[in-house]
Amino acid sequence: MINWDDLRLFFHVAESGGLSAAARETATSPATLGRRMLALEQELGQVLFVRSRNGYEITPEGQGLLARTRPMAAAFRALEQWRDATAHRPAVRISAGTATSAFMADHFTELWRPEDPFRITFCTTEARLDIAHREVDIGIRNAPPDSGNLASKPLETLRFAPFRARHMPELEGAGWVAVDAAHAVHPAARWVLRQRVQVVAWASSVSTLHDLVRGCAGIGVMPCFIADADPRLTRAGPLIDELTERQHLVTHNDDRHRPEIREVSRRISALFAAHAPLLAGERPLGLAGEAAQG
Repeated sequence: MINWDDLRLFFHVAESGGLSAAARETATSPATLGRRMLALEQELGQVLFVRSRNGYEITPEGQGLLARTRPMAAAFRALEQWRDATAHRPAVRISAGTATSAFMADHFTELWRPEDPFRITFCTTEARLDIAHREVDIGIRNAPPDSGNLASKPLETLRFAPFRARHMPELEGAGWVAVDAAHAVHPAARWVLRQRVQVVAWASSVSTLHDLVRGCAGIGVMPCFIADADPRLTRAGPLIDELTERQHLVTHNDDRHRPEIREVSRRISALFAAHAPLLAGERPLGLAGEAAQG
């Protein structure tokens, strides 16, 4: 019998890509996590991770175990939520990518108030968590669902453009930064990989790409609602029309009328509507952005 606690720890290490982040999630020391993962590999007779200074990279065997562990973790979270609901406010779990989660976090007071009878939990990942099996309650997606017992509501239009640091030296012949092929889930990340540009730095997430652009590493493609709102950045080119997309708010059809999910969904819709011009790339900062827009 495989110990569920080992699988739970494995799930957090695999999802976070390393021991430090998983240690914070599980209140377990990195050293203990490392020993437990090694013991689990020995018990299963399979290598689950490739270990390096950059973290724990999951192997194909590990991906297979992770796919089978996710529903168990979701069921366990649902059990915890059921337990918490008897004594505490229920949590509304929102799944979104790095950029969208950052946007909502910046406007958190428009989504939640101290007197609300619920809490909000952000599940930030570029992977699509399974709403149909209730891994999360609300998902912000760049396409409506095509299967499952799901309900969808269109939000606003998002646009993308190349950005650079406002004070970036040597603009002539500047290199680019990009999300590496292994983590290029979003169309914007894949778009850069198809271009004939010199990539001088790679990132495994949109947030790190943002940091690299801000640090003058090079030019990077980013959503306008994040980069246009950063006074340290300016556009390095025109909007990329082929990357234009419509966001959708997705919920489980059986849960969408729950009071807390209905209210949070309404507030998310209102938040996106209030910032529609920013989302659509109509509010670049500074003269360089305005010139690129024109």
